[in-house]
Amino acid sequence: MGVLRSTRSMQAEVEEMRSALFHGVAAGSRPAGDARAVKRAAGGLEGGAGGRTVCVTGGISFVGFAVVDRLLRHGYTVRLALETLEDIDKLREMEMFGEDGRDGVWTVMANMMEPESLNRAFDGCAGVFHTSAFVDPGGMSGYTKHMAALEAQAAERVIEACVRTESVRKCVFTSSLLACVWRQSHPHDTRGPSIIDENCWSDETFCRDNKLWFAYGKTAAEKAAWRAARGRDLKLVTVCPALVTGPGFRRRNSTASIAYLKGSQAMLAEGVLATANVETVAEAHLRAYEAMGNNAAGGRYICYDRVIRRAEEFAKLERQLGMPSRAAPTQSVDDRPARSELCKRKLGRLMSSRRRCTYEDYYTVRFE
Repeated sequence: MGVLRSTRSMQAEVEEMRSALFHGVAAGSRPAGDARAVKRAAGGLEGGAGGRTVCVTGGISFVGFAVVDRLLRHGYTVRLALETLEDIDKLREMEMFGEDGRDGVWTVMANMMEPESLNRAFDGCAGVFHTSAFVDPGGMSGYTKHMAALEAQAAERVIEACVRTESVRKCVFTSSLLACVWRQSHPHDTRGPSIIDENCWSDETFCRDNKLWFAYGKTAAEKAAWRAARGRDLKLVTVCPALVTGPGFRRRNSTASIAYLKGSQAMLAEGVLATANVETVAEAHLRAYEAMGNNAAGGRYICYDRVIRRAEEFAKLERQLGMPSRAAPTQSVDDRPARSELCKRKLGRLMSSRRRCTYEDYYTVRFE
């Protein structure tokens, strides 16, 4: 679901996206002939042979665009699944992606809530990157209980569509670190902080009771995706990024960022408030997708670059988002040991190694 923006805001965003894509081409990472070569290898306009054609939902969002750009740099043909007329207008203003498949990108309209629409969008693609998310521009935090329910429904329908589409074999699903960190009671070891890794799930009841709708929606959506994929002929990986930042994130990702930061003081105290650069998140998506082909990747991946530990760091982040300054906590969190510690060791191994891993190490996802 798109967010309504002013014409000036949209133009600024378009210019930034265009600049980012031109920069990638100028850097020599995607030669001019690559897109045509990929199409020939695919056997036609949008064929999926050879596994080089993929579909990206939410491809013009902050994370989605970075994923698309990274895929193009690595020679993939990308089909953008667009949901609104605003998305189409933005692409037209960019003058980069067109219906003729220029630069290896194709567009198709797809409603995340309609299975038949998703089937048509995915048909001919070897893989799907589900980066789309629901936001509510009218909500105080940009995310409501209704949005959470819709996101879970959409996640299930996307996975079902992947399963039903003969050409699709792999799916990379964008979740959130918030699907891991909110728990009713923390099993605390006095000898050190409790470890938050891919085995940890946020407590949906706790999120619902405390109106942490963004965390609730991300948790419910990811669980719905795993349930839909269980026992099916589909390889699924979920990437759980922290608060996504990067150039222009205030303008292009402010709604999701503000929603993410609900409960931020508690996250800061717990030691689980973290950020992830959008380029790191995009690289994690690509690495996971490519490693899935030889069973070197599977399950969940926590993704972050930096843990915010000091109150002044958090205040700076709030200023970057244009959020009003909040009152300082009565007891400074700087001097207290964090009760939890984030762990991204699994992603670190994926990003630095191509070794084959066992099914038990990477594919077993437990949440019930």
